[in-house]
Amino acid sequence: MDSSKLLSVVIPVYKGAKTIAKLVENLELELSDYDFEIVLVNDGSPDDSEKACLEIAKRSTKVKFYSLRKNFGEFNAVMCGLNHTEGAFVVIIDDDFQNPPSEILKLLEKSQEKNYDVVYSYYVKKKHSIFRNFGSWLVNRLTTSLLQKPADLYLSSFKLIKQEVVKEIIKYKGPYPYIDALIFRVTNNIGKTQVQHSERMEGESNYTLKRLITLFMTILFGYSLLPVRIILTLGITLVLLSILLLFLYMFNFIPDWRLSMFIFFGGIQLTSLGVIGEYISKSFLSQNQTPQYVEK
Repeated sequence: MDSSKLLSVVIPVYKGAKTIAKLVENLELELSDYDFEIVLVNDGSPDDSEKACLEIAKRSTKVKFYSLRKNFGEFNAVMCGLNHTEGAFVVIIDDDFQNPPSEILKLLEKSQEKNYDVVYSYYVKKKHSIFRNFGSWLVNRLTTSLLQKPADLYLSSFKLIKQEVVKEIIKYKGPYPYIDALIFRVTNNIGKTQVQHSERMEGESNYTLKRLITLFMTILFGYSLLPVRIILTLGITLVLLSILLLFLYMFNFIPDWRLSMFIFFGGIQLTSLGVIGEYISKSFLSQNQTPQYVEK
């Protein structure tokens, strides 16, 4: 690995045939004073993105290009790109030009200023649709609860990650990567900086209801034990409630003991499922390569 490179810019490309050449051109201009590389990953785009990326890679020694055989999703495409980076700092940026390439330098300056492992961008005003803004709000609330994310940190897709953190992230080999969850496994040394957010240059957003639901389910079941813990807690609560009802029956506060027995056995079943789920979940997290620790 060429550790002399300062920056690697990873760009997942999907339906970006009309924008990717101009984006790379702008990146090369803005980063001309730095030793950098650009890693393009075509995520099975149905348009001419692959052809456009190939042409870019042929003309520029700064560009690496990888193409996925089908559409695996943005996070999978990013993981592919991260596996081929060489820079001391890695920036992830979308192909839609909503984050101007010049803003990359703000992320770099912030990381170097405070020695942050990761720097997220945030915006005073986002130029996204109402639906996408709602989806971002929902995911941020969910990750705050499940991943111990700071409440004031916006999980933007436009971010900078140090190479040593990238090396830990790419140890994950599962089929459902969620980059932000993998980051929080590795470090809490995270900063943020305000950047400009522009209107989308071409086409429509690929952010759909299906994608939002898929992301929600990935976070909930792929990186959290919350569903199992809810079942276990509910089971224990029902068992305790049944004992309380039985005492109330013994002191003639309620006329029938059968309700308490019904609740008791229901609680025992849920508690048993919760305990079994805990064992399965621990096994799942082990196979999911959750690290014991991460050294600096």
